[in-house]
Formats: sequence, structure tokens, C-alpha cells
Amino acid sequence: MSAVLRCLALLLLLLRTRVHSQTPQRPVFTCGGNMTRASGVFGSPGYPGVYPPNTKCVWKITVPEGRVVALTFRSIDLESDSLCRYDYVDVYSDYLNGQRLGRFCGTFRPGALISTTNSMSVHMVTDANTAGSGFLAVYSAAHPNERGERYCGGRLVKPSGSLKTPNWPEKDYPAGVTCSWHIMAPRNQVIELKFEKFDLERDNYCRYDHVLIYNGGEVNDDKRIGKYCGDSPPAPIVSEENQLLVQFLSDLSLTADGFIGHYKFRPKRLPITTASPTTSKPLTTTMPPILKYSAALCKQKCKKNQTLENNYCSSSFVITGTVITMATRGGSLYVTVSIISVYREGNLAIQQAGKNMSTKIMVLCRKCPFLRRGLHYIIMGQTDEEGRGIIGPHNYVVAFKAKNQSVLTTLKDMRC
Repeated sequence: MSAVLRCLALLLLLLRTRVHSQTPQRPVFTCGGNMTRASGVFGSPGYPGVYPPNTKCVWKITVPEGRVVALTFRSIDLESDSLCRYDYVDVYSDYLNGQRLGRFCGTFRPGALISTTNSMSVHMVTDANTAGSGFLAVYSAAHPNERGERYCGGRLVKPSGSLKTPNWPEKDYPAGVTCSWHIMAPRNQVIELKFEKFDLERDNYCRYDHVLIYNGGEVNDDKRIGKYCGDSPPAPIVSEENQLLVQFLSDLSLTADGFIGHYKFRPKRLPITTASPTTSKPLTTTMPPILKYSAALCKQKCKKNQTLENNYCSSSFVITGTVITMATRGGSLYVTVSIISVYREGNLAIQQAGKNMSTKIMVLCRKCPFLRRGLHYIIMGQTDEEGRGIIGPHNYVVAFKAKNQSVLTTLKDMRC
């Protein structure tokens, strides 16, 4: 009997050893790395444990030539912030000089992200404070022209074409999707984009489902043309350069029909109006009127003998705010203003992230009025057809002081 028991004990030991040897080991994720297989899985350091503080990790993904990278987050849990300023994950198409496909934090899990080449990079940055379990992501090699609910976006280089949300027009676009279209024209051409149909979740500040459009091929707030949502198509858009970036994002709640847009390349317009030295007949020009006006206006001296009261009603918008970014293009200055208060909104396009409001303003003559980053101003001006603020030397722009507050409040109640 003891021999039988010994045999049974030996058999159980063998079975236990065999089961243990077949139990899959949990993968250990490290900070960054190079991945060159056609598919793979990676995660934040220590996932699903808490990721470390004060860390920067970069993962470089390369799939076979002729394919693109399709990346999906299975899980994401980083410190939450409306602007993702602390802990975040950046995803770039083409790790050498690629556009940023998105920045993510909190627990929002975007849809599939598609590169425009056979490479992609993922950057994770953490600060010294709050942490979470990080992220788990999978990638695979996809065909560049593969579309449907899972894939959208890509690089568009044909002279004309269309872009549309996943599932269009059969059914609503899915929740949790991010699409990025990079439209590239020849150097001497620009891009005209028109939306035929447009229907996204409505919100006054487009905080949920929205479309972002940028001049150039990367996410750059100084070059942002607009942020759109709701069921009113944006006005036709013409790029300033030979590249345009269109990004669509849907959150994890309501969805709608989506959109279809059409683009085409067209010759770049002449930059300036000139007169022929041998004839009194001026050369034909296609310069936008506001730029032609700016060129003439900037030769004049900047006017400073103005008052709040005299300019309030003649201005389309009146705000107080802080200049947070500045970029010079040509003779003009493009600024982003963090808004303190709005007294006359008019048609001014205002973006909101949480409690923070901001707007884009073009200063026609970069030295008049003269602005400095970080300072507070009272700004009165006009708006263009896209809602961007326009400021010329004749507009009222002065440093904002506490004593101005009561005057502005009084003017706000005045009928113009």
C-alpha cells in the first residue's frame, strides 16, 4: 500500500511540475526600446504596476517597407489633466520627423492610430507626482490603403481627393477614434478644403468630438486654423503653405453621422501687388485684401492718442488677456492670448479647456501695437470670417491695469 501511495505522490509531483512549467510568464516592460517585428506588445515600465516618476521613455517601431503602423492602446491610466501637462504619452508618425498624432493622459483610450510611413514612435513623460498603472499597447503592420472602422487617416498626395469619418455614410462614426490626415501638395501650390457634410457631437467649446485643422504637417497651436464640431460645416479653408493637417477625435460617449470633405491643390497666389516700371497699368493681383491693407498700413506711424470709451463700440471684440505665444510670419505677428475677461465677444473664436479660455489674434504690423509675451493687455479689434482676431495700428491695445476694470465693466453695460 505504501508503494502505491509513493507512486501516486510521485505522479502528482510530476503533474504539478508540468503545469507550472506551462504557466505563461507575465512580460516585463522596460523604459523604451526598438521594435522591428511586424507586430508586438509593449507597455509602460512596470505595467500593470505603478509607473516610475521623473521618467522619459521612447519606443521606436519599424514594420516592413510598404506597410504602415497601426497602434492600439489596450489600457491607459496616467495622471489626469485637461491639457495633459504632467504625465502623458505622445504618439508620432515616423520617428525621424513625423507629425504628432496625439497626446494622451488620464484614462481616455483613443482609437487606432495609423502612421503615414512604416515607422512610429511613442514617447512617455512623467513628473514627480501622481502616477497610475501606465499603459499597454499593441501594434501591427497594416496596408496603407486599408480602411473601415479600425483604420482612418493617412498621407494624401494626389491633386484632389476626399477624407471621411469611419463608417461614412452607412452609420455613425465609432466612439474612441483618432484619425489624422496629412495632405501634401507640391511646394508651389496650396490646398483648398471644403466639407460637403458635417455632423459631430455638439458642444459650445468642442471639448468632446471635434476636428482640428493646422497649417503645415504637425500639431502646432501657432498654426492652428480652427477647431470644429456640431452640424454646421466649417467655411472653405485654404492653406498658407503646401501642407495641411486634419485631425478627427471622438470620445467614448455620444457619436453622430460624421463628415465627408474634399480637397484639391491649386496654384499659390502672388505675395504682393506691384506696378510695372514701364507702364502705368498695375499688375493683376490675387492677394487677400487684408494682407494688401496690412502692407500699406504698416508704413504709417502707430497711433496712441486713443481712449477706451472712443474705441469700445467701434470694435468687434473687447477682451483682457495675457499673451502666451508669439510667432512672426512675414510682416505680421500671430499670437495666442489667454483670456482674463470678455466684454464684447462678437464673432471672435474662443477655445476653452476646463476653465481656461484662449483665442488667436493676428497683429497686422508686428511692431504696432508692440506686444510682449507674458504681459496683460486690453485688446479691442475686428474679426475675420473664421473668427480670428485682427489688430491694426488704429486699434486700441494697451497694458491692462486694475484701475481699468471698473471702466470696462461700465462699458459692458452700455448699448452700442
